[in-house]
Formats: sequence, structure tokens, C-alpha cells
Amino acid sequence: MQKKAGPLFYLFLLVFVFFVMFPFLWVLLSSIKPLSELFGDKAFNWFTSHPTLKSYVSVFVNYPFLRYLWNSTVVATITTVYTVFVAAFAAYAIARLQFKGKTVILGLVLAVSMFPQIATISPIYMFVKTFGLTNSYLGLIIPYTTFALPLSIWLLVTFFRKIPFDLEEAAKMDGATPMQTYFKVILPLAVPGVFTTSILVFIAAWNEFLFALTINTAEKYKTVPVGIAMFQGQYTIPWGEISAATVVVTVPLVIMVLLFQRRIVSGLTSGSIKE
Repeated sequence: MQKKAGPLFYLFLLVFVFFVMFPFLWVLLSSIKPLSELFGDKAFNWFTSHPTLKSYVSVFVNYPFLRYLWNSTVVATITTVYTVFVAAFAAYAIARLQFKGKTVILGLVLAVSMFPQIATISPIYMFVKTFGLTNSYLGLIIPYTTFALPLSIWLLVTFFRKIPFDLEEAAKMDGATPMQTYFKVILPLAVPGVFTTSILVFIAAWNEFLFALTINTAEKYKTVPVGIAMFQGQYTIPWGEISAATVVVTVPLVIMVLLFQRRIVSGLTSGSIKE
């Protein structure tokens, strides 16, 4: 019989959630404060008696913030679609096919994903610069492969391994080709894992900063993280606008996770439960 959680558990849970949400709550409350209350003694007050949306208006009026949002959406979406598509084939081969060197390949994938970005930024920038891809979407999509593709392969391998091999053998006995087996049998069963991987890759690409800062220096191609970082001037830091912009770019991700949390949890657990 399953035990019921006591009041102490809920108390600790409430404290935990508060500490996790504290940074976002502070940014949210700062974004609606007047400029005079962002500094001095009033800066430490939780709430304001004069809430205002001037910071939000300023973000869209005084900065090309819509352009930043569009750039991030394009780069993150294309990166997610193509890396997950390629990773699904690679993960299927590693998880389901028998060939020499599988362990080595998977180890290399994991090793590449652990490389610090600062160690790879120089050769990547030289490559992008040589082919004239700076200040372009493709100039970011290609470097994003260095972290998006290993992440996708590593996650999808786990999901493909949990699919029973009997289904694949039955499809072969019915005359299905390997590609038909992949698209009609294996891939539909791996949809929760593919969906989960896509969400995680999209968030990673959306939040990426170093490559976007180094490769796309033109205002027209800056992404949201770089655009927000460039809000500050030589002598002033517009904390109100920075807070408002942070809320604007965070809320869609939060809503997306809340809407699809069941599928995300289903995908994560389907790759960890032994059948």
C-alpha cells in the first residue's frame, strides 16, 4: 500500500519550488517596476505600488526585439528538425544494427558533446568565415550541430534500445524492407522519445549564446540571448528592459513545457523503464 505524503513533505516541496522559481519571480516583478524603484532602497522591495508596462513597450519600440525573436525561432527550429531527423537514423543504426565499433562511435558522440564551446569556437569560426557564412542563419545552424546532434543521438539511442526486437523480426518476416520497418514500425513507437529530444534540442539552440555572439555580429542576424546582452549601453544598464525581454523569451518556453509536460515525461520515462 502506497504511503501518503505528510505535511512536512509538502513544506519542503513548497520551499524547493520557491527557491527554483525565485530568479524568475524576481525578474518578473522587476520588469513591471518603475525605473525609480529598480535602484536604491526600493530595489529590494518585492512588490511595487505603481506597476507599469513601460519596460515591455520599450523593448519592442526602442530595440529590434521582434527581429531577435524571429532569428532565434528560425535557427532553433531548423536546427531541431534536421538534427533530430539525422540523429534518428544514426541512433537506430547504433541501437538496432550489429556492426563493429558501435561502442566506440557512441563514446565519441558522448565525448564531442562534452567539449567546452570555448575550445571549439576558434576552428568553427575560421570554417564559417572561410565559406562566407558569418552573419547568416546557416552560419549558426552548422555550429549548433556540434552540441545538438550528439545530444539527439545520445537520447534517441536509449529510446530505440527499449523497443522490442520481436516487432522488427515480425516486420521482416512479413517482407518489409529495413526502411519500411524503420518508418512504419520503429519510428512510430519512438515518437515520445523523438518529441522529448526535439523539445530539449530546441531549448538548447534557443538559449545558445557564445556561437551566436561570435559568428553573427550584424544586428540583422542577432539572436535573442545576444540581443538582450547588447541592451546595455556604455554608461547605463537598462535593467527594466532586460527583465522585460527575459520574461518575454522565457514565457513561451514555460508554456510549451507545461502544455507538453505529459509527453515529455512519457518520453523520458519510456527510455528508462525496462520492458
